Amino acid sequence: MAVAEINVDELAPMLLAGVLLIDVREIGEYQSGHLPGALHVALGSVPDSIDSFRGDGPAYVVCRSGARSMRACEFLAEHDIPAINVAGGTLAWIQTGRSTVLGDSPS
Repeated sequence: MAVAEINVDELAPMLLAGVLLIDVREIGEYQSGHLPGALHVALGSVPDSIDSFRGDGPAYVVCRSGARSMRACEFLAEHDIPAINVAGGTLAWIQTGRSTVLGDSPS
């Protein structure tokens, strides 16, 4: 099943528009630095939190490097929820010099 992907350079201006961004890493990873505006739903809880991915448009899904978020996107696609994987994940975001947010809050 093909999953749409976006890179962090394409994602950055979209975050200013308020797209739905969900980080599927574990809570400790999320707290230690996540993309601004990212909500937290750990990969293991995606099936129980599926409504968190519903919005006016697709959900953009991020993890550390793009592998877990891809798995989440594949699961969401099986349930007819549009989702786009953030290729390279949080590591790519940091490598481009962009800042992250610490703690439990999305921003």
